[in-house]
Amino acid sequence: MVADIIDNPKKLKFVELDAAQLPRSLQDVDLVSINNNYAVQAGLDPSKDALARENVEGPWVNIIAVREEDKDKPWVKQLIDAYHSGPVKQFVETRFKGTYIPAW
Repeated sequence: MVADIIDNPKKLKFVELDAAQLPRSLQDVDLVSINNNYAVQAGLDPSKDALARENVEGPWVNIIAVREEDKDKPWVKQLIDAYHSGPVKQFVETRFKGTYIPAW
């Protein structure tokens, strides 16, 4: 957020936009930070078009979340085990060719 910037010695101009509008703003700005899902929907390939990408070890990854009362149910462990399986990882790597990265 612009409000979080504590110093701007180069006097850069920051414009906040709704995340879905960011891909369309590329022609009007010098730099855009676009969420992966919006980049892909706009026809961009983050594995080729990005100047930089976040580290897969970083805090911004998708998570599996369930209600507190369901967390110890057997189906939750089965879901997590299935999602974290080799075949699912292979599917993501093959289907998305580096656009989405399995971070588990």
